[in-house]
Amino acid sequence: MGNENQRELNKPLLSYSCSPEDGLRERTIDARREILLEVKRQLWLAGPLISTSVLQFCLQLVSVMFVGHLGELSLSSASMATSFAGVTGFSLLLGMGSALDTLCGQAYGAKQYHMLGVHMQRAMLVLLLVSIPIAFVWASTEPILLAFGQDPEISAAAGVYARWMIPSIFGYGLLQSHVRFLQMQNIVFPMVISSGIAALLHVLLCWLLVFKSGLGQRGAALANSISSWINTLLLALFVKFSVACKKTWTGFSKEALQDIPNFIRLAIPSALMVCLEFWSFEMIVLLSGLLPNPKLETSVLSICLNTASLLWMVPFGLGGAISTRVSNELGAGKPQAARLAVRVVVFMAVAESLIIGVTMILVRNIWGYLYSSEGRVVKYVSVMIPLLAASNIADGTQCVLSGAVRGCGWQKIGAFVNLGAYYVVGLPCAVCFAFLLHVGGKGLWLGIMCGLLVQALLLLTITVCTNWDEEARKARDRVYNSILPTDLSS
Repeated sequence: MGNENQRELNKPLLSYSCSPEDGLRERTIDARREILLEVKRQLWLAGPLISTSVLQFCLQLVSVMFVGHLGELSLSSASMATSFAGVTGFSLLLGMGSALDTLCGQAYGAKQYHMLGVHMQRAMLVLLLVSIPIAFVWASTEPILLAFGQDPEISAAAGVYARWMIPSIFGYGLLQSHVRFLQMQNIVFPMVISSGIAALLHVLLCWLLVFKSGLGQRGAALANSISSWINTLLLALFVKFSVACKKTWTGFSKEALQDIPNFIRLAIPSALMVCLEFWSFEMIVLLSGLLPNPKLETSVLSICLNTASLLWMVPFGLGGAISTRVSNELGAGKPQAARLAVRVVVFMAVAESLIIGVTMILVRNIWGYLYSSEGRVVKYVSVMIPLLAASNIADGTQCVLSGAVRGCGWQKIGAFVNLGAYYVVGLPCAVCFAFLLHVGGKGLWLGIMCGLLVQALLLLTITVCTNWDEEARKARDRVYNSILPTDLSS
């Protein structure tokens, strides 16, 4: 009787059976929930980052638009100076600043909050020092352009424009440091607000300085410098006084003067990643000037490059989002979450590229009218649009995978990938198609498509073969190796 009572007591209060089908269904629901949550996280980050990129891009665009009303020479020289500044300065600082994607992102994930401020200060110092030789290069714009065989009159005017832009390079370096510092903490909306304020003020500044002050194109360059500093100062004030940055910004510290070589070792390949890709597209435009009928070829390829830059803003925002997500999750010791984030963003990038590509093909016959009223230019652009749409898929994929590379700290690998993709495959193929097979401007773009495809495939292969547990361990080591012994003991 006692044994029977004991058996009754040992029975579970609720008896149920869970079939394998029910367990599989629950796991499927949980997986879908995690994927949807990851999509929401990335869109929450990517949306403001896209807006910020577009607003910052508008500064240069608005300046050139105002200068265009001063005459053909002013427009040509301002466009050349802007391109020269991008190649020699802005792309370099943008790349070096992206080292903070790894350092700040992983430190934030590891909850070593004070290290974000230290890393930002190191970046600010290094980028300001790098801006000094860039300023001397910009001051020598005219003789450099003449050495490359450019028109003397255009070179002289471009040199003036570049000299008046010199203050902007120092503000841009500080701006990139603040942007990465906030982005890695998932604080993105203040960047949209500051960029929006700077863009609105920039229109007013251009009108005053270009038309009312008598400075002409020099006024547009000066407006760039002022607007860049306004954006930087607004973000600096937010960082200093915002409660959101209370843990990550504790004031200037001597600790920032230490371990600078480790930052530089990550910043240099970061810069190479960006510059090698940026320079290859600029070289395509330069090569178009050597083709038969160079005015037509250069005009059409410039339109394609501007369109590609506009379309690139969306995957660039997604790349910033995945860089933040991967670095945060690896720093927090969650490798599976980082892997899921990469899978989600690749799917989103491909889907977005397909939608944009189909849309571009549908409007291919009228797109050229946005840039030119000449029939042959519009017709040539309509022929190039399908190639542009196809390249946009590879470009979107490589852009988000490059973001994952920065989040993991693989900048050195990324630099070698870009070197091989563009300078071993892309540009040689472009030269072969355009000049040996006589395909013309389409051949140049086909060559750059080959480079984009190789870049995307290499980065995808590296990502698929990644041991995420090992990357989480490396992230932990990187975070704690950057902390001084005195900080660890405290």
